[in-house]
Amino acid sequence: MASLPSLLLASAVLLAGATFLTHHSNTTTKLNPQPITTTHLHFYMHDDYTGPHPTAMRVVSGRSLLPNSTKSPITGRHFGDIVALNNALTEGPDNSGGKRVGTAQGFAVRVAEGGVVSDLSMHLAMEAGEFKGSSVAVKGRIDMDLEVRESVVVGGTGKFRLARGYMLSRDYDYTLADGGVIEIDLYLQHHD
Repeated sequence: MASLPSLLLASAVLLAGATFLTHHSNTTTKLNPQPITTTHLHFYMHDDYTGPHPTAMRVVSGRSLLPNSTKSPITGRHFGDIVALNNALTEGPDNSGGKRVGTAQGFAVRVAEGGVVSDLSMHLAMEAGEFKGSSVAVKGRIDMDLEVRESVVVGGTGKFRLARGYMLSRDYDYTLADGGVIEIDLYLQHHD
């Protein structure tokens, strides 16, 4: 059986821990006293590999680690390829008529020997509307064989400072050979 001093010490530690957690788990902090807001953004990313002004380009060509597998016969993509992105974000799927709301900038590294799987690191910079000047940083594993791909929001700037959440992306009108349009839903929690 536990002694009285041991029980008192254990009670004091539990009380101190509960006080600490209560104090540090509020939705407002001294750093940012505004309440947490949930925001859903929906837009289309135009990922063009071809044409006179491509917005996504392979900047490093990787090589396969397997001697008999140098590139995918369908896409010409290699394990280790690095692709730089500077893609328009628009309200609608039509790049010429859709209102531009921002730019997706970042890079993707091909990380799978088979299939087209990339490690994506991207910033979504807002250029219009109430979030103009703010950005969201996204990180994720993008498997092009999946209908819907999920990435994590790792932070943000401006109105999205201290943001967290997730991004869902799906092909709207897209081919691996030419690129095209990706539909994006972004779900964020951030301070006002």
